[in-house]
Amino acid sequence: MQLSLLAQAQPGGSQAMIYQIVMWVGIIGVFYFFMIRPQQKKQKDQKQLLENLKKGDSVVTIGGLHGKIYTVEATTVTLELDKGVKMTFEKSAIARTVTAA
Repeated sequence: MQLSLLAQAQPGGSQAMIYQIVMWVGIIGVFYFFMIRPQQKKQKDQKQLLENLKKGDSVVTIGGLHGKIYTVEATTVTLELDKGVKMTFEKSAIARTVTAA
């Protein structure tokens, strides 16, 4: 009985399955190169930014607060905002550095 079922399979069925596999591999490849890889690069750049913070850098926090770095510690950063006003933030709260124009 099993032999007769296999004999009735349509010709070219394996070719259609190969095309489906190639299509899924292509979709996964596009997904990787357009979504996962750029996100990993962004995370790597942010980590490098946080490691390279030094006193005197002008930065912007994730809340939009602008200031100059007063001190850098292991996990915190103290920012000088204006005329002696200092606030302490986690390093992860630093979004970017600002370059003088």
